[in-house]
Amino acid sequence: MEKKPFVTKEQLDEITKQYPTPFHLYDEKGIRENAERVKKAFAWNPGFREYFAVKATPNPTLMKIMKEYGFGCDCSSMTELMLSEACGFSGDGIMFSSNVTPAEEYQKAESIGAIINLDDITHIDYLEKAIGSIPKKISCRFNPGGLFKLSNGIMDNPGDSKYGMTEEQMFEAFRILKSKGAKEFGIHAFLASNTVSNDYYPQLAGILFDLAVRLQKETGCHITFINLSGGVGIPYRPDQEPNDILAIGEGVRRVYEKILVPAGMGDVKLCTEMGRFMMGPYGCLVTRAIHEKHIYKEYIGCDACAANLMRPAMYGAYHHITVMGKENEPCDHKYDVTGSLCENNDKFAIDRMLPKIDIGDLLVIHDTGAHGFSMGYNYNGRLWSSELLLHTDGSVEMIRRAETPKDYFATLDFTPEYKKMFGDQ
Repeated sequence: MEKKPFVTKEQLDEITKQYPTPFHLYDEKGIRENAERVKKAFAWNPGFREYFAVKATPNPTLMKIMKEYGFGCDCSSMTELMLSEACGFSGDGIMFSSNVTPAEEYQKAESIGAIINLDDITHIDYLEKAIGSIPKKISCRFNPGGLFKLSNGIMDNPGDSKYGMTEEQMFEAFRILKSKGAKEFGIHAFLASNTVSNDYYPQLAGILFDLAVRLQKETGCHITFINLSGGVGIPYRPDQEPNDILAIGEGVRRVYEKILVPAGMGDVKLCTEMGRFMMGPYGCLVTRAIHEKHIYKEYIGCDACAANLMRPAMYGAYHHITVMGKENEPCDHKYDVTGSLCENNDKFAIDRMLPKIDIGDLLVIHDTGAHGFSMGYNYNGRLWSSELLLHTDGSVEMIRRAETPKDYFATLDFTPEYKKMFGDQ
């Protein structure tokens, strides 16, 4: 698959006249078209709802686009709950799937009517003490243990994951929750991250549907929804084929009709919690080459760094890079593309073959729409960039301003030194 930016050099030349690099840029057209595809893929399930994973891209403008399509929010912290509430989400429109959860976060989730998804059996008593009762509608997270395999090999190792309950604990948890007044039950599981395979959701669905049938039969609990969570990935590399969400939806439908319908559970609503698939390809990090270095290797230094996109430094993750205006030139130069942090892993690419890069060239780092900006940090005092949205009509809107030194020092504003530095700014 050829990797092409969703923005042209001419557009970026105009954008950078007003907004200095680096910045994260999002593609409204791509986001909306993808949301339509997801709705179409699961339209066969009348109760289907995508709960957008807020952690992936916690920006109100983008979250409100998701809301336009009837999607909800998947939250895992107090601030994500607060952000979702501020964006107009409430009640069943919020799924709260957290772990090692503080009592005040359960209290906040309960106060706005969010569906609480329990990560551990010990959280039942903890939740009851925190909010005074057990909600009528509740979910439990399942971890089957062992290795999770697809036809193309081992995808992940749930047995090493800190999340979820064992099968035995799921049965016990449902019985306890029922005895404490719960009426509607859900099952949730996340077994593998960033799967580029149309088989992941159908295979996961088979595991969860089979468990649901046995749980409902043996505990008498009424299971009303099953949450396939996230894990549907995107092709970061040009040689990867993208997932076909329509084929995935059809695969889940076949498993649903094979397992749930014969068991009299054809009314079960399905949920997903996709962040990467919903936003990943529709965001990019735009940066400018500001230095070059010729020592034992050839280096290009950018005005962005790992503080703007930490995935390559943290995971060794691949992100494709386009040198704008040189898309058709031969990739005959080998570079390490780096940032400015005092860390040697601050590299967006290592030994990457690219066209000759000149100082001032704009680089588009692809597929940063999920877990890009949101994983940023302030090491070395580097400041968070702005976020921009390329609208369907070609106009550009700043949807988050860049951080300033005053923002960075704001948590010290009780000190005389802060007041001396910034006065009443």
